Amino acid sequence: MHTSVSTRSHRGKGIGLGLALLSAVAFGGSGVAAKPLIEAGLDPLHVVWLRVAGGALVMVPLAVRHRGLLRSRPGLLAGFGLFAVAGVQACYFAAISRIPVGVALLVEYLAPALVLGWVRYVQRRPVTRAAAVGVALAVGGLACVVEVWAGLGFDALGLLLALGAACCQVGYFVLSDRGGDAGDEAPDPLGVIAYGLLIGAAVLTVVARPWSMDWPVLAGSAEMNGTPVAAFALLAWIVLLATVIAYVTGVLSVRRLSPQVAGVVACLEAVIATVLAWVLLGEHLSAPQIVGGVVVLAGAFIAQSSAPAKGSEQPVAGGGPERELSAPGKAA
Repeated sequence: MHTSVSTRSHRGKGIGLGLALLSAVAFGGSGVAAKPLIEAGLDPLHVVWLRVAGGALVMVPLAVRHRGLLRSRPGLLAGFGLFAVAGVQACYFAAISRIPVGVALLVEYLAPALVLGWVRYVQRRPVTRAAAVGVALAVGGLACVVEVWAGLGFDALGLLLALGAACCQVGYFVLSDRGGDAGDEAPDPLGVIAYGLLIGAAVLTVVARPWSMDWPVLAGSAEMNGTPVAAFALLAWIVLLATVIAYVTGVLSVRRLSPQVAGVVACLEAVIATVLAWVLLGEHLSAPQIVGGVVVLAGAFIAQSSAPAKGSEQPVAGGGPERELSAPGKAA
């Protein structure tokens, strides 16, 4: 009996790791698919709207199934829609229109370090020495990624937009922490994602004004490093793979693993996005940038290490507040 239970447990963890990896791959490809559409003439906000609205349409059945969340968790739904969906993705897609995909995503990986700053200086809770090391590594690695010795060779606004995506993730982490002690009454993550996409789509409709979009672009083709690709195929990639499948597999992986373990696997997202951008878009990073990216991910790895249980007096080890969802603010 013990062997059978152990086997099922290992199998469940194996499936969970597979789902987490699939989620990282799916998220990592969003910027690579979106950038050709932006370069073909679509505004970054319009590409974000297409992604979120398309994902929301697919997730409508789940929203209907979990309609009770509108009464029980309106704040969490609003936070997910505004920060994790509209805010993160609008900032990220605007950033990749000005700077390389890999650089934008690595800047976004400052989020765990920023969460620790919130915990230490706003909530005035102690953090561990290891967490502080993780923050230092992330910041130092980022300095290499953006090549500070060259006077910030990248577009300053693009870097600020990527930092804005990281800040939106922090906002969601903090908001989610306030409702994270519900135990068995915690809301179903798939329902939260569905309503987050619906709310995000509604907000982005007002901001992006899709009726002014250059719709004929979607009927043509976009160039991916000189190779023409059907624009509609890129849109399907963004909506189905990089949004719906990415979010759902991320949530399912957490159910078999834990938010912390899934978060560590999600660090591969930056690697995957950088490699895909290199191969498919021809966006090559310099040797110092590659080294800096490795250091950023090492810092993120430390910052996403297991945190004490809620209510514990121990210093916070990293990864910010306990999260109810996996990969809540994934942009890539």
